[in-house]
Amino acid sequence: MIRKAQANWRGTGRAGEGDLSTDSGVLKQSPYSYRTRFEGQPGTNPEELIAAAHAGCFTMALAFRLQVEGYTPTELSTEAAVSLDQEGGGFRISRSALSVSASVPGLDQATLDRVAKDAEENCPVSRLLNAEITLEARLA
Repeated sequence: MIRKAQANWRGTGRAGEGDLSTDSGVLKQSPYSYRTRFEGQPGTNPEELIAAAHAGCFTMALAFRLQVEGYTPTELSTEAAVSLDQEGGGFRISRSALSVSASVPGLDQATLDRVAKDAEENCPVSRLLNAEITLEARLA
């Protein structure tokens, strides 16, 4: 399976602007720029997209792991907070902090901790990222 996205950029790094599109059409010429990345202007940025990918991947992996254990989640809600830090003359994505709230009938905290840790370590996005990944799991 191969998934594709396209980025277009016009102008310099600071003053330029671009757009992102995905083959699925979910993103279609979504704006991104220095201002959307560092100044909070409306639009997206690579770190936000990585956070969304990590949260989505982990949550789906957790649902599969819970299913194997015999549990059916009512709801899993995950936030991924991706940190972009200055390093030398550039920047580095240094961390992705996952926080999940799990509403799962009959599930105890010890089982959630074990299954969530397995999902965090083995979801494909976690395996791709070369950053510190932290996880907080709590029953809702």
